[in-house]
Amino acid sequence: MYDWIGGETTVRNLVNRFYDLMDGDPEVATIRQMHKDDLSPVRQSLFEYLSGWLGGPPLFIQKRGSPCIAKAHRPFHIDAAATEQWMKCMNQAMVDVGIDEKFRQMLEPAFRRVAQALENA
Repeated sequence: MYDWIGGETTVRNLVNRFYDLMDGDPEVATIRQMHKDDLSPVRQSLFEYLSGWLGGPPLFIQKRGSPCIAKAHRPFHIDAAATEQWMKCMNQAMVDVGIDEKFRQMLEPAFRRVAQALENA
C-alpha cells in the first residue's frame, strides 16, 4: 500500500494534512485536546508508524522498537465519538492528498479497526 499510494511523500503529506485538519476543526476538539500544543513530535511519530504499517520502511520500529499503540493511548479517554473524530480527519486527509478512491476504500476499514481497538471508554 505504501508504494501504491505514493510512498514517503504521500504518507508525510497525509500525516501533515491529518494534523492540520485536527488542529483547525472545532468539531474534533476532543481529539485535539489529547495532544500537546506543539504537534511536531506526534506528526513525526505518526509518519514513522504509518510508514511501516503501510508496508514501507519500518521507521518507528527502527527508532523505538515494536510499537504498543494501545499502551501509548491508554491515558486518554477514547470513546466511539473520539474514534469518529479521528476517522473524520483521516478520511478527509486521504481525499485532500489525492489518495485514489480504490485505496481509500481499502484503507478506511483498516484505519477504523485500529482506531476502534484504542477505544477504552
